[in-house]
Amino acid sequence: MNYDLIVIGSGPGGYVAAIRASQLGLKTAIVERESLGGICLNWGCIPTKALLKSAQVFEYINHAADYGINVAPAEADFAAIIKRSRGVADGMSKGVQFLMKKNKIEVIMGTGKAKPGNKVEVKAADGTLKEYTATSIILATGGRSKELPTVKQDGKKVIGYRQAMVLPEQPKSMVIVGSGAIGVEFAYFYATMGTKVTVVEFMENIVPVEDEDISKQLLRSFKKVGIDVMTSSSVESVDTSGAGCKVQVKTAAGMQTLECDIVLSAAGVVANIENIGLEETGIKTEKGKVVVDEYYRTNVKGYYAIGDIVSGQALAHVASAEGITCVEKIAGLHAEPIDYNNIPGCTYCTPEIASVGYTEKAAKAAGYELKIGKFPFSASGKASAAGAKDGFIKIIYDAKYGELLGAHMIGANVTEMIAEIVVARKLETTGHEMLKAIHPHPTMSEAIMEATADAYGEVIHL
Repeated sequence: MNYDLIVIGSGPGGYVAAIRASQLGLKTAIVERESLGGICLNWGCIPTKALLKSAQVFEYINHAADYGINVAPAEADFAAIIKRSRGVADGMSKGVQFLMKKNKIEVIMGTGKAKPGNKVEVKAADGTLKEYTATSIILATGGRSKELPTVKQDGKKVIGYRQAMVLPEQPKSMVIVGSGAIGVEFAYFYATMGTKVTVVEFMENIVPVEDEDISKQLLRSFKKVGIDVMTSSSVESVDTSGAGCKVQVKTAAGMQTLECDIVLSAAGVVANIENIGLEETGIKTEKGKVVVDEYYRTNVKGYYAIGDIVSGQALAHVASAEGITCVEKIAGLHAEPIDYNNIPGCTYCTPEIASVGYTEKAAKAAGYELKIGKFPFSASGKASAAGAKDGFIKIIYDAKYGELLGAHMIGANVTEMIAEIVVARKLETTGHEMLKAIHPHPTMSEAIMEATADAYGEVIHL
C-alpha cells in the first residue's frame, strides 16, 4: 500500500503525470472514481470533437453541389451520431487503460481523499474504505459545469455539457447560455443538425477571451448560418413548468422572453475541490482554487495540485504540461516552469478559432508599440480551392525588436496551424525570421507568412 506517488484523478493532468512518474522510476498509483481519462476523454475534448466531425460531414454533404457533386438529400441520424461519439470516447478510455498497464501503474477505482501524513483514503463503489500512503500526492480532480444561480440545471430541460452530448433526441430549439469554447462548439453542432439555436452572452463580444477581431468574425459566420446571438445580455430566469422552457433575458433594450425546448448552461467550469481532503490536510485555497507555486507544490509538504483546480487556463494540454513539470520536479530533474503566456487556445466550431499570446488590446495595455498584419483566407488559393474562405490570420509583433507577441486565427483547420506560432514564440523568433521562413504553396499555413508580410508592409497577395 506504499507508493512513491499517488495521483487522485485520471484526466489529462492526472494520467499523464502518472505515466511520466513511472517513466522516471517512481512506484505510482492513480485513483479514479468514474472512468480513466477523466472529463476530457469521456465527456469533453474527445467526444465533442466526434460530434463536431459528424456535423461537418453533414454540412459537406448538404453543400456537395458547391463542389460539382450531386447527392441525394442527406438525413442526420441523431442517435447514431451520439452513439459514434460515445464509441470514440470509450475507445480512448480503453487506450488509457492500456497505458496504465504498460507503465505498471496501479489503478485504484473509487473516490480519493487526501489525508494528513501523506495518506490517501479511497472509498470504493460499495462503500468500503482503504488507506494508502505515498511520499508525494498529486491532486488532479478537474472541474465540472458551472451552475449559474439563475440557470439551475435539472439535467432534462436545463442541462450542462455532459447531458448535451447524450440527449435522447434532437431538440427543435435551444438557448445556450455562454459563448466560450463549450457554448460556441455546441451552438455550431446543434445548428448544423437543424436545431434553432440562440446564444446569450453576458459580455460585449462572443468568445470574449479572444481578440476582438476574431469575435466579430465568428459573429458574422454564425449569423450567416442562422445562429442568433445576443451579447451584453443575461439570463434572469428559466421557467420549465410548461412543455418547454421560457427564458427571461435582460438586454440593453429591456427584457425579452425566449421559448425553447432545451437550455444549455455553458458558462464555464468550476473546480472540484470539495471533499478531497483540503481542510483535513490544511491545504490552502483562494477564490475556489488550490494555491500552488510554479512547480505545483501546495503549502503542505508532499502535496501537489495540477489542472483545473489551480489558477491558469482550464485546458487539457495545460493540465498535461503541469503534470509533467510537477513530476519532473518531484523526481529531481531540472524542470522549466510553464510560460502561461505561450499557451495555445483552440475552439472547434466552424470556422475554427486558434490563438496564442497577447491580443491586440492586451499588447497595447502592456505598453508595446505594435506592428499588426492580417491576411484573409478569401485571398488564399488553398482556401478558395477548399471552399473555406471564411476567416483570417492576425499576427502581432513588437515594432521595436520584432518579438512575436501573439497570433489569432479563425478559419478552416487553424487549430492545426497554431503550433507553428507556439514553437516560434518559444524560440524567440522575430518577424523578419518568420517572413523569411519559406512556407509551402498552396497551403492555409502560408497565410502566416503573408500576415507577417502585411505587418511589415511587404505583403504580396493583397
